[in-house]
Amino acid sequence: MQATRISGPKSIVMAALAAALAAGLGLGAATQSQAENLADALVGAYNSSGLLEQNRALLRVADEGVANSVSLLRPIINWTTNITRSFNQSPGSLFSPDTSTQRTSINSGVTLDLLLYDGGATKLGVQASKETVLATRETLVNVEQEVLLRAVAAYLNIVLQGENVTLSLNNVRVLGEELQAAQDRFDVGEVTRTDVALAESRLAAARSNLADARGALVNAKAEYTNIVGHAPGVLAGQPALPQTAASIAAAQAFARRHHPLILSAQHSVAAAELTILQTSKSLGPTVSFGVSVGVTENYNSPSFSRDANAALIFRQPIYQGGRLASNIRRVMAARDGERANLLTVQRNVAQDVNDAFVRLQVARASLVASNERVRAARVAFDGVREEATLGARTTLDVLTAEQELLNAETARISDLAERSISSYELLARQGLLTAERLHLAVQIYDPTIYYNLVKDSPAQISRQSRALNRVFEAMGKRRANQ
Repeated sequence: MQATRISGPKSIVMAALAAALAAGLGLGAATQSQAENLADALVGAYNSSGLLEQNRALLRVADEGVANSVSLLRPIINWTTNITRSFNQSPGSLFSPDTSTQRTSINSGVTLDLLLYDGGATKLGVQASKETVLATRETLVNVEQEVLLRAVAAYLNIVLQGENVTLSLNNVRVLGEELQAAQDRFDVGEVTRTDVALAESRLAAARSNLADARGALVNAKAEYTNIVGHAPGVLAGQPALPQTAASIAAAQAFARRHHPLILSAQHSVAAAELTILQTSKSLGPTVSFGVSVGVTENYNSPSFSRDANAALIFRQPIYQGGRLASNIRRVMAARDGERANLLTVQRNVAQDVNDAFVRLQVARASLVASNERVRAARVAFDGVREEATLGARTTLDVLTAEQELLNAETARISDLAERSISSYELLARQGLLTAERLHLAVQIYDPTIYYNLVKDSPAQISRQSRALNRVFEAMGKRRANQ
């Protein structure tokens, strides 16, 4: 199933990026038969993440905030019933005894209240709630990025630790051969017992390192299972790299416009500004309309009464002990805090992009050096080993050369993993590591579906409310099947 929603703006740039990412994720080329690639891991993480589900629920909470704000513009109708039991006792006189009466009455009626005018304060509250929704959506996008980046790291860590295990196994095999060669040469008197002991020591250390590598691989698989939602199978290995920004300046410029944390902070500032206007309007007059209709029945007598009232209520705050002025100062201080947070987020995003870009450049340079190191170490090891068979090198020389080759190969696979993870980290720091932009084969979560159902604050018996019930029922079934 392909993604169901595509971003509208930046279509040309995003299309080129999506094509490059698809190649990097292994979506456009055949992979090893039945092997899981990075795209499979990302799909699993997106579909099974509890953290994403949690933040989607928080977004629905924000959506309901809009519904609550809209409801304040609607009539408020209540049905009330009061049952009253009254007792009255009067003292008697010289010629009459004390008297007491008991009366039971029931009053039932309907009241209606409607806000007619408040200077636009309630409508401003609706707009502020909508900005909060937009901010929460962007927060959800950032959570999605972090989930996918963690899945990338989990996948690459298994690849890294698996290759470390392979290297360690090969090292144990090679050192076992060296130990046997040293023992054979000792048997014919070419080397001393010390050479054999050295070979035994290195072999024991290699077996210890193999145990450590296997333990690290078990932990890596546990992390993968936690993030992706299922145990890893056979992995396809290192993924191809996605296309990344050409410079730090270009990456930072893109992030300043599109990073979800910056967008979220901007919407939070807008919501705070609207809240200031709303609070200021609340200092003005309000006009409301009220209607009540009721009936009162007396159970101790045949009397009854019916009444109906209609009223226009004008209200103007004058003095509330300083609370009015305090509310204005409070929301202005909250707005200033949101502005400061926006500045902090912008700087942090710029620094994160810088760090990720530099990390990628360092990883690329380290990989070039590691490849050369492996080449040179292999030539040296083959030469020393050959010279040792001719008696020109000692067992210690061979073991040292073999250890250097192992270190070089270990550094190389670490640099490969580092280059891959830093490439995807740079995408995340720019705001590009999302299921939609990666064109993952998932059903993209559409935050507008629930919002559109609740934004008009539907009544409980309405068609929209029944549709909402079906949405919740479907979400419950999906979670139960995970």
